[in-house]
Amino acid sequence: MSAHQGAAMDASAAPAPIAAGVAPRTRIGAIDALRGLVMLLMLVDHAREFFYLHAQVSDPVNLTATPPGLFLTRAASHFCAPVFLLLTGLSASLYGQKHGSRAATSAFLIKRGLFLVALEVTLVNLAWTRALLPPILYLQVIWAIGLSMMALAALLWLPRPALIGVGLAIMLGHNALDGLVLTPDQPGYALWAVLHQRGLIPLPWGAARTSYPVLPWIGVIAAGYALGPLYGAGVDPAARRRGLVALGLASLVAFLILRGLNGYGDPHPWLAGKDWGADALSFVNLTKYPPSADFLLATLGPGLLLLALFERLPERRLGWLTVFGGVPLFFYLLHLWALRLTYDGLAAFGLAGPSGRIEVSAPFQIWLIAALFALALYPACLWMVRLKRRSRWRGLSYL
Repeated sequence: MSAHQGAAMDASAAPAPIAAGVAPRTRIGAIDALRGLVMLLMLVDHAREFFYLHAQVSDPVNLTATPPGLFLTRAASHFCAPVFLLLTGLSASLYGQKHGSRAATSAFLIKRGLFLVALEVTLVNLAWTRALLPPILYLQVIWAIGLSMMALAALLWLPRPALIGVGLAIMLGHNALDGLVLTPDQPGYALWAVLHQRGLIPLPWGAARTSYPVLPWIGVIAAGYALGPLYGAGVDPAARRRGLVALGLASLVAFLILRGLNGYGDPHPWLAGKDWGADALSFVNLTKYPPSADFLLATLGPGLLLLALFERLPERRLGWLTVFGGVPLFFYLLHLWALRLTYDGLAAFGLAGPSGRIEVSAPFQIWLIAALFALALYPACLWMVRLKRRSRWRGLSYL
């Protein structure tokens, strides 16, 4: 989920309580597997951030200066944040169904959200910048997830139709606000920088960079919450899969129409190139910060289709993905610090190049580095999954 990169709603106005004597719902393998897949794609993008920074990409990518391999490597990570936020909302709905109370769910979301914001400005920023008080404090995906969870804590009190309407209106309508650009000396600049306009907010020792403006992500988490009834008690799995497929296909069709019209939907229109390949790359070269309506439709559609597909697969074939997806925050912190310590360790042994950085020479090497890190981190994630299953300490649910 980058520039740099979380977990856990309601069939009617309120989730139904669990009947007495019914065992609580166990983790849903397909959800964990999809979360695990996007976490691994995030690992690829963060490996790029550490080892391929000499070929940094813009947003959207400059196709005239970016090789197709690097473009596709970056584009693969676009699925991370949207799918993760959608699953966060869905998981919050499942939490509500399990605990039978919107008040309990709202309280959980507020506590969890505050915890994630605190992590972003401490351990996460320390891993990226090597400083507790860096000149620029980056407010990125963990921050955005935390704020979105706190916003959902309020939105979940809406009737479900209103919640769906608000979520879709934010996701698909926020690009109408692109023309509202404030300068740092104007009233409301800091709030608008948090919500929709990337910018620098002055701090006593430097500035905070709102890398992930949060408004569109609030729409995504609300949409994920609205998916909760598909996982309610008594819902036929085949009917749920058909619903997921229908929503996924509708999202992709809406993307093709909106992007094809080349007007509203993304601040950067696609341009005809020298051949069909260039046209295709331009067509899918979308804006992530903040995520445009086209970006969200193009990424959430495949995410919903994959969720339906994973439900059809035997759990044994998804096991390794469910391990990573079952401990998302643990994996996030672990992989980030593993990348940081490995990179700094290699640099300390004199492996940096003339630029002073360790730089791989081809995009495919980014994927190889990420695969090696995934293999190395798997045992620790498996240990944490097993610890969560046997421990009664509720604090482990945050990981």
